[in-house]
Amino acid sequence: ETLEKQLAFIMELDKIKNIPRQTYISDGSRKENDAEHSFHLALFVIMLAEYANEPIDVLKAVKTVLIHDIVEIDAGDTYFFDDKGYETKRDRETRAADRLFGLLPNEQRDEYRTLWEEFEAGSTPEARFASSVDRMQPMLLNYLKDGISWREHNVSYEQVKERGKCIKGGSEKLWEHMDALFDDVHNKGLLK
Repeated sequence: ETLEKQLAFIMELDKIKNIPRQTYISDGSRKENDAEHSFHLALFVIMLAEYANEPIDVLKAVKTVLIHDIVEIDAGDTYFFDDKGYETKRDRETRAADRLFGLLPNEQRDEYRTLWEEFEAGSTPEARFASSVDRMQPMLLNYLKDGISWREHNVSYEQVKERGKCIKGGSEKLWEHMDALFDDVHNKGLLK
C-alpha cells in the first residue's frame, strides 16, 4: 500500500512538466515549465548554498525547491508580477496541497506538506534560501534575455527592483549580485 501510494504520487507529479511559466529558457526559444524550473532551482541550491545568510541543510533545501511548485499542478503558476493572481494564490495552492500531498503515505505527506508550508512562510533558513533562489532564477533568466518576459508583461524597472528585494531574506550576497544586474538592465533602457 505504501509503495502504491508513492508511485501514484510520483506519476501524478509527471503533470508538472505541463505547467507553463512566464520565464524563457536561457536561449530565449521558449518558456520553461515547472519541472525545468524546479530542477534548475535544485542546482542553484547545491551550487550556491555557501551564500545563504544562515547555515542550511542543503538536502532539506533541495527537497524544498523540488516540492514547492507541486501545488501548481492544480493551482497553476502565478506570475510573480500578477497582483490579481496573488489575491487567490494562497487559497488555490492550499486546496492543491491538500489533494496532492494527501496522495502520499502519512509520514511523507506530513514531511512534504511541512516543507511546503515552511517555504510559503519563510520560517526556516532552508525555506528562506529556497525562496531566494526561486526569485533569483527567473530574474537571472530575464536578465540574460534582455528582460524579455518583463517587457512582455509591461513590468517596470521599479517593480523588478522592489520585488527582487525578497532575495535578501535568504542571501544578501545573491541580492547584491542581482541588484547590480537590475541596474544594468535599467541603464540599457530595456525596462520602462
